[in-house]
Amino acid sequence: MSYKIARASEYLAITGGGIKDIKLAKSSWVLPWQSCTVFDVSPVNYTFEVQAMSSEKLPFVIPAVFTIGPRVDDPHALLLYAMLMSQHDKHSNHVNELVQGVIEGETRVLVASMTMEEVFKGTKEFKKEVFEKVQLELNQFGLVIYNANVKQLVDVPGHEYFSYLGQKTQMEAANQAKIDVAEAKMKGEVGAKERTGLTIQNAAKIDAESKIISTQRKGEGTKEEIKVKSEVQVFQNEKEALVAKADAALAIQKAALTKSSRVAEVEAAKAVAMREAELQTQVEKMNALTRTEKLKAEFLSKATVEYETKVQEANWELYNKQKKAEAVLYEKQKQAEATKAAADAAYYAKQRDAEGIVAMANAQGTYIKTLLGAVNNDYSAMRDFLMINNGVYQDIAKTNAIAIKDLQPKISVWNHGGAGADQGMTSGGMKDIAGLYKMLPPVLDTVYEQTGMQPPAWIGTLRGAEPSR
Repeated sequence: MSYKIARASEYLAITGGGIKDIKLAKSSWVLPWQSCTVFDVSPVNYTFEVQAMSSEKLPFVIPAVFTIGPRVDDPHALLLYAMLMSQHDKHSNHVNELVQGVIEGETRVLVASMTMEEVFKGTKEFKKEVFEKVQLELNQFGLVIYNANVKQLVDVPGHEYFSYLGQKTQMEAANQAKIDVAEAKMKGEVGAKERTGLTIQNAAKIDAESKIISTQRKGEGTKEEIKVKSEVQVFQNEKEALVAKADAALAIQKAALTKSSRVAEVEAAKAVAMREAELQTQVEKMNALTRTEKLKAEFLSKATVEYETKVQEANWELYNKQKKAEAVLYEKQKQAEATKAAADAAYYAKQRDAEGIVAMANAQGTYIKTLLGAVNNDYSAMRDFLMINNGVYQDIAKTNAIAIKDLQPKISVWNHGGAGADQGMTSGGMKDIAGLYKMLPPVLDTVYEQTGMQPPAWIGTLRGAEPSR
């Protein structure tokens, strides 16, 4: 019989007579018919490089370091570890292979359900999921993960996905830096213009005050005259200062609007170009994967060689398309600037045209209102005046002449009487007036038939025609 004492990081596992299953203790008497095993519970670091493949079938390496040991705060877990693992050295190949198998298996299953973008951007969430899934498997051995550290993901030779992704990030940072520099330069130029404007205004103000003081000291005899001139000069200087200030404010506002518009257009064009490049890259990758799987089914060894060749070609094509996308982005930026300038010019031209149309409409309204007032709001009289003044009747006659040219139109012929007609009615000048009135009815009938317009009420009314309104 002996008394056993375990170290601080150790436990005693005692089996034998008088003990049901296993007894765990830090110190205990060991009887001759009992067996005692001392096992270490301190955690151990396991370093692995897990070969994994994403849902797009892109291979990569995940370097990881796990700190794993027995769960000392759970008696049941510690009992499991004593039963299953205590007979093996914690540094032995058996323990190492068991832990490595669990970690690699769970990690590969998890990565196979994720895309490369999700793995790369969600490192924290990815580490958490690996931790939870591996811990679930290790519970059956009484082990616990004290710490898990997933290092920087590494490309497999021949598959430089992360390298290209880093280049993309660098290009985005460089483009953003260029935008920041341009914005700072613009702010500096605007500030300089503001300072110059303030200097000019202060100088004008000081000159005006100096002139006032000099003029006041020239003599009491011309004091009133000098006072008037000084007030006029001060008023003019104030107006000039207000105009200069308004011009400066307008220039600043235009510069701010131009800057916002250009930056928004450049960012939109850049986002579109980058998105197109990304989508095209994904299409090329999927096409390459499809061709690879088909070739693998037909000729495995030959497909491997051709796959590597296609990958290199795709990488080269991706590089060329990135360069083309940059050129297209630059061209679209220039086009956006030209379009903005043309739009501004068209806007100001249309504004001037609109102002002219409004002015013309106001003048015509005033003209028509004046005419109506002159004829006591008689619409028919105003219409007749406008038609006579604008030569509408002459145009109607010309249009009718052109319309019946080379045709056989219906022509009305009338006769107001021979020499012996109506002798008892008039003679001399009254005869001519009577002849003129006899000519009017046929003329008015013809005008009504061809235009639908009636004569003024003061001349007469045609039979069978509706009264004019």
